[in-house]
Amino acid sequence: MPEAQTETIRRAIPVYAREDFWIAGDGWKIRRIVWPALSAGGAMAETARGSLLFLPGRGDHYEKYLEMLDQFARQGWRVTAIDWRGQGGSGRLLVDPRIGHIDDFSTWITDLAGFWRDWKRENPGPHVVVAHSMGGHLAMRALCEKAIDPDAVALSAPMLGLHTMGLPYPLYHSLARILGALGDPDRAAWKEGEKPGSPLNVRSKILTHDAGRYADELYWWEARPDVRLGPPSWHWVERAIASIRLLDTPGMMESVTVPVLLLATRADKLVDTGRIERAAKRLPHAELLLSGDEAAHELLREADPVRNQCLQRISAFFDRQAPKI
Repeated sequence: MPEAQTETIRRAIPVYAREDFWIAGDGWKIRRIVWPALSAGGAMAETARGSLLFLPGRGDHYEKYLEMLDQFARQGWRVTAIDWRGQGGSGRLLVDPRIGHIDDFSTWITDLAGFWRDWKRENPGPHVVVAHSMGGHLAMRALCEKAIDPDAVALSAPMLGLHTMGLPYPLYHSLARILGALGDPDRAAWKEGEKPGSPLNVRSKILTHDAGRYADELYWWEARPDVRLGPPSWHWVERAIASIRLLDTPGMMESVTVPVLLLATRADKLVDTGRIERAAKRLPHAELLLSGDEAAHELLREADPVRNQCLQRISAFFDRQAPKI
């Protein structure tokens, strides 16, 4: 696809994509976007190759991934992406709309399970999932808890662990509880960037080496200010650690029969790559693609050499593990 056309897709909702809301069991509105299956040239395909659900990361909104979603649609997938409850266009959970928050990660699993039931019934198989960072963590939990049953899953830099400054997880968890209890646990855990001590002006280096793709997010912050989200609350941090520790339970990942492709980078400053490597050994049917210093956290929004390698690996994985019916 020509570069100018790619940039247009990254900063505009395609006319053939539909934005609307799915209503959760408690009435919460979950924003979603849906692509029809397309040909490589962008025409409507007669039949879909299958259906793909994309789950974004913490603080994300689906506008960041328009380019990738459109590419999957042009491979023949019927594509859907959602914004998690409390972020993107799915509303906020605190008075301060810039603080990321959740009462417990199980709430997101409940949302995903309900959405999956409706989505799977309404969309043709095979059914696959692509998820990034926190979305990857939630997809893994949902697999372990049998809340979803896709034919194959690809996880980009999944949040299976956080950097703990060298502290053991039980101690790090206790520290998060104490720091949260020293004030309002719903207050922001840090000031600006994606991690403690990370100012906004170095945020891009933590996320991607591609300046244009990073700028796309800033564009959408201006075009749709409501999608912007800042740091998480201390309560989110504590619940994130609790959810990560839950996945450490012996037998949880070992029970997952779905084929899983794990994409990670040793240069990740946000998630613990070592835990992703260990997950690849725990999962019965896992593959691992590991990048180095050329890749930052947002592998699916990286510079073309990294991004293309990841997308090609995902496509080949789905061709093998979820062939067209």
